[in-house]
Amino acid sequence: MWFLYALSWAATVLQICFVTLAIAAGLYYLAELVEEYTVMTAKVIRWMVVLVLITYIGLFFFENIPTSLVVGGIIAQLAHLALLSSFPFFSVSSPSFIVAVIMVLVNHYFAFSYFGENYYPFSEVMAYFTICMWLVPFAFFVSLSANENVLPTINERRPLMSEDNDVVSNYFSKKQKGYGLLSVFNSVKDTVTPSKTQFKSY
Repeated sequence: MWFLYALSWAATVLQICFVTLAIAAGLYYLAELVEEYTVMTAKVIRWMVVLVLITYIGLFFFENIPTSLVVGGIIAQLAHLALLSSFPFFSVSSPSFIVAVIMVLVNHYFAFSYFGENYYPFSEVMAYFTICMWLVPFAFFVSLSANENVLPTINERRPLMSEDNDVVSNYFSKKQKGYGLLSVFNSVKDTVTPSKTQFKSY
């Protein structure tokens, strides 16, 4: 009996590894799509925001959700719409970005407080968190790498200009650094998988 029990734990570890690899592969593919189709990504995120806004309106009229949850969610989605005005470029010091980050924390606090005091089936709680709380922020997170392959514009000229660098050289230096999700996956891939130069010819 103990052998089968140990085997079940080994199988569970393998299943977790397979699921993790599948999620990583899916994120890598999504990040590549976002880099390739930036304009389409902005449209998709905009429709996601509209869908979440409609969901909040439906929750307000048809469910017993507190007004604080609905108002906080609507403010967060308006901040997301403001972020799309400069997509795919994000400024961490912009008011829309600061409001979006603050509202993510506030909405999670409101949601945990409400669902902790009131019983709902697990599927309904996950539906609320997935659609209302995580869908749009996750889309923005995946699209962080979209600005790495976008050419610099006039709007970028002032923050990019310095005494030693012009717009083009600064663009290529930023592109080599690569802070997006796709760059993280590429660096992990280069670290884990061997390069062609590491293979010896026999």
